Amino acid sequence: MIASKLLSRTFLRCQSTAAAAAIAYNSKNVPVHQTKLFINNEFVESVSGKRFEVINPATGDLICDVAEADKEDVDIAVAAARKAVEYGSPWRTMDASERGRLMYKWADAIERDLDYIAALETLDNGKPLNDSKGADLPLVINTLRYFAGWADKIQGKTIPSDGNNFVYTRHEPVGVVGGITPWNFPLGMFAWKIAPILACGNTCVMKVAEQTPLTALYVAKLAKEVGFPEGVINVLSGYGPTAGRAIAYHMDIEKVGFTGSTEVGKLVQEASAKSNLKRVTLELGGKSPNIIFDDCDLEQAVAASHMGVFFNVGQCCCAGTRIYVQDTLYEKFVERMVQKAQTDRILGDPYDPRTNHGPQIDDVQLNKILGLVESGIQQGASLQTGGAQHGEKGYFMQPTVFAEVQDHMDISTQEIFGPVMQISSFKDTDEVIERANNSQYGLAAAVFTKNVDRMYHMCTALKAGNMWGNTYNVLVPQSPFGGFKQSGFGRDLGEYALSHYTEVKCVSMAVPQKAS
Repeated sequence: MIASKLLSRTFLRCQSTAAAAAIAYNSKNVPVHQTKLFINNEFVESVSGKRFEVINPATGDLICDVAEADKEDVDIAVAAARKAVEYGSPWRTMDASERGRLMYKWADAIERDLDYIAALETLDNGKPLNDSKGADLPLVINTLRYFAGWADKIQGKTIPSDGNNFVYTRHEPVGVVGGITPWNFPLGMFAWKIAPILACGNTCVMKVAEQTPLTALYVAKLAKEVGFPEGVINVLSGYGPTAGRAIAYHMDIEKVGFTGSTEVGKLVQEASAKSNLKRVTLELGGKSPNIIFDDCDLEQAVAASHMGVFFNVGQCCCAGTRIYVQDTLYEKFVERMVQKAQTDRILGDPYDPRTNHGPQIDDVQLNKILGLVESGIQQGASLQTGGAQHGEKGYFMQPTVFAEVQDHMDISTQEIFGPVMQISSFKDTDEVIERANNSQYGLAAAVFTKNVDRMYHMCTALKAGNMWGNTYNVLVPQSPFGGFKQSGFGRDLGEYALSHYTEVKCVSMAVPQKAS
């Protein structure tokens, strides 16, 4: 089952109401409406007046330039968010059910404009339009709707207390939350962060990736359109070392949610310790093992493993790039994976409905991938297919498969974040558990086997926040997502995400006589 079909079926039961009259978008006719910072329900230029370029990864051409937020802009946005979350503000006095209705209306507005937003996401990020429409935008819409349903169901407890006391708890908003989101799923990760923030009654300052700011700025306009009060949602385009750092160190932000690399995640955690000990949740890098036993359904394992690496051109933190195949099945599996990489990946114009393999995000990422591929060759791995840049325009990377990969090789230990599959063999269960767990990361893992006892054993033995059995990339709003070890801490999605965005207040009141 390919990931795009799985995601589409899981995430979306919606289609744009304007689908019948949909525009046939291409890279030349997608308008860009918002290029300024969104602060306090208005689009404004940065204090410095600086702007930076946004590049189309499929062509290398300039799309537009956008306002560049810096510390001064973060201060203004935080002040607006602080005022909006003060006791007695319209946002704080709004019924929780009304908060949920606003979120539903926002999701409806995004659904209404789905065709345009998907085309803009493809322009900005380079991913195939089919993926933007069939995976990313459905994820955004259904995440907002899922957490909208939670808005009036976040509640405390009454506690039987010793003595003549009435004791209860309240789950109150944390306050102002900073969100720092990545470029691989620009609007999807934006939704993962902002949906529980709003459901719990917080306000936010969102710093979106400098490579891909356009869709978040557009949906900010829709948030104002549907009626979110001033200051509740603030969206900034800017760089990590400036705007991101200002958020991480800000003394008036109570919580930061970050998705990105482990290296930067450590800096965010350090900033919390050196500023106001703000809460931090981190969804970081991964080098996920995918374990194939010889009793698996081979067709199922091949299809899922293929998409586990090549979906979103490998730009997935949970990509199953470390594939361990039982030795009795190894040669046949490698042959099938090479064949599938050569025949099923269609590179080209992301707006062409036949394309399922877009560009990497920029030349920096492409060159990093090429460097790691070269290291794999030099260290003795067997390059089976791919391994080079595709074409002369844009940042396309050939689907690449390595066999005979050893655990010490750089391609086996480092997060490549590109369409590069590494296949190793193993003999028995104990061996593969030890090797799979021998990593600094622990974001995801998968196992393919028909043996239920073995599946249960593997799911308990592997050190990963997300375990998939006979499938890959099951990412749904109802299920928590996050990692072990240096893949971070905290959870996005699901009920578990809510705990990061509320404070538990215990209230104890004396009573003349209690009745147990």
